[in-house]
Amino acid sequence: MSDITYGKVATFNTHPDASIPKESPLSVAFNMGSVPAATSASRILLKEQAFLGHLILRGGAIVLDEAVRQVLGISLPGQPLGLALDASGERSIQWLSPDEWLVIVPGGEELDVEQRLRDALGDAHYAIVDVSGGQTLVSLEGEKARELLMKSTNYDVHPSNFPVGKAVSVVFGKSSLILRRPSEERYELVLRRSFADYLYRWILDAGAEYGIGVQR
Repeated sequence: MSDITYGKVATFNTHPDASIPKESPLSVAFNMGSVPAATSASRILLKEQAFLGHLILRGGAIVLDEAVRQVLGISLPGQPLGLALDASGERSIQWLSPDEWLVIVPGGEELDVEQRLRDALGDAHYAIVDVSGGQTLVSLEGEKARELLMKSTNYDVHPSNFPVGKAVSVVFGKSSLILRRPSEERYELVLRRSFADYLYRWILDAGAEYGIGVQR
């Protein structure tokens, strides 16, 4: 770890040395718990999208939108609870509050993206926090994925209320997470690392009747 300087801003690099083995938030559950295999009978498929880059971005929408479009090729979501993805679907930005957004990029890009955003923003009033180590993303797909969500949260996930391109913070299984719908077929759950093992076990239990399978 070392200090990195962006212009006049000194930023502490929290990324561990590349020689240190990585363990995803679900590594203990995968290695010591139940990992039901995905089969042709699985009507829900669960997959952890581990080691992605997660950045919290705060500031004025007009200034941030210009920088985000320059760096990521995506505009800020045009309305509250919006979720925007790039053409590849690998990079996204999500509305969290009137001046707060969550940026998710492929793992390894987050430090470069942060630096490029800082360069683009210059002297503007903003904040960027790398929270990659404290979160993970789990995707759910399959014909019964929505039924699992209905068993786990009181948020209305009917397509008329939760269309593609929407993302919300919800109470889920007595915990909390960010629920996103990036496409018709897939839902995404952004979990805090400290809740990941518990929520994984909840999801397996809630999905057991649908033959839930885990993709590794």
